[in-house]
Amino acid sequence: MIASAAIHERAAQPASKACTVNPLKMSQPLGAALAFLGIAGSMPVFHGSQGCTAFGLVLFVRHFRESIPLQTTAMNEVTTILGGGENIEKALLNIHKRAKPAFIGIASTGLTETKGDDVAGDLRVTKGAHPELDMPIVYVSTPDYQGAFQDGWAKAVTAIIESLTAPVATVKGQVTILPGCHVTPGDIAELRAIVIDFGLSPLVLPDLSGSLDGHVPVDFSPTSLGGTTPADIARIGASEAAIAIGEQMRPAARVLAEKTGVPTRIFDRLTGLAATDDFLAYLSALSGRAVPDKYRRERSQLVDAMLDAHFFFGGKRVAIGAEPDLLWALGAWCKDMGCELAAAVTTTESPVLAWLAAEGAHLGDLEDLEAQAFGCDLLITHSHGRQAAQRLGIPFLRMGLPIFDRLGAAHRVIVGYKGTRDLVFEVGNIFLAHGHELRPADADSRVAKDPCHKPATGDVTCAGSCQSHHSIKEA
Repeated sequence: MIASAAIHERAAQPASKACTVNPLKMSQPLGAALAFLGIAGSMPVFHGSQGCTAFGLVLFVRHFRESIPLQTTAMNEVTTILGGGENIEKALLNIHKRAKPAFIGIASTGLTETKGDDVAGDLRVTKGAHPELDMPIVYVSTPDYQGAFQDGWAKAVTAIIESLTAPVATVKGQVTILPGCHVTPGDIAELRAIVIDFGLSPLVLPDLSGSLDGHVPVDFSPTSLGGTTPADIARIGASEAAIAIGEQMRPAARVLAEKTGVPTRIFDRLTGLAATDDFLAYLSALSGRAVPDKYRRERSQLVDAMLDAHFFFGGKRVAIGAEPDLLWALGAWCKDMGCELAAAVTTTESPVLAWLAAEGAHLGDLEDLEAQAFGCDLLITHSHGRQAAQRLGIPFLRMGLPIFDRLGAAHRVIVGYKGTRDLVFEVGNIFLAHGHELRPADADSRVAKDPCHKPATGDVTCAGSCQSHHSIKEA
């Protein structure tokens, strides 16, 4: 608490930061790589040094606790200066020979972007010289000194649509779903189930629920274990409609509409009562079917959960640090529940920052978030915020990526009526526990005041002289 108070006092003084002290954001190439992992039989490749790939690989493995396919063009000092065309050629040939991928996605890094490699030209030369490289290869420019995780994801999805889709005859009932990077594999599975219940046939791009949902494969695969197939991507232009989830997906939805003529609808969030109402009303109009009784029941359960929980949410001050679309989804939901969004720190520019009902929602790092969270009732960010929450002495909810000190991050669901209901209970229980349960800090305080409550780490003799015995004698 003392350290956090000092940070709070420093932050209150008008000064500009010269650097990021405690990073909140993840880089663009990581976002692009995760999008590529949602393609079946995929091999994402970083055009950069081996270190760039190694650190990204560790981050994904710690979050998903799965084997992650991720390769590199292994640039060194010489190739960085002279150009990386030869490295790209060697990497693609080695990957083709050893992994036999159905799809390769290449994301640039700051190293090669600074040099200014003509990767698109290098790819044309390489594919022309090697006809055996007949799988789809998509390149996306993602310098890690610009933007953030959700920018890389959005650029990768847009590049896939630009490269692999075309207008085809419309298939009645087929619907394309373009999820943002803040949507978990569990969320995607829930959304697919909802769309199917309206009699529609969903195509998800990219589909992490097929590749990173934490299943044990029958056989080993050096590439991604599932997801959207290249054949599915080619069929996206046949959809009756496309649903984009998150403001980050607006460019991808626009390109899809321009290339294929598929009408698109953007939902800025699917967490919350009103947001889910709008989503199901749209599906009902699209399918011509009434909302199934199953979801009317789930809606009733959510309303009841909100009534039960609003006593514990009302007036609570919440601080959130996340990618813009996740920040908006959680911040708007907190406001729906009667909380005050006291601090909102994010990673990259987005229109949603203007929508947030928070004083000074801005780009920053975890140091900024900790300073603004002083005196709040809840801190929400990824696992790197745990030390800040401990210093502040407030409850901590892990959201976003990475989450490496808890299990089940990929299966978490916060969309739809059921997902929102479970989120209400999760956060409500955090507020309840913080107000009523004995915490380690409280126990330490009791030990300091009363030797009889010391843990059994050694013999403690009070001989009737401690505070507890004195109170008994006086009574």
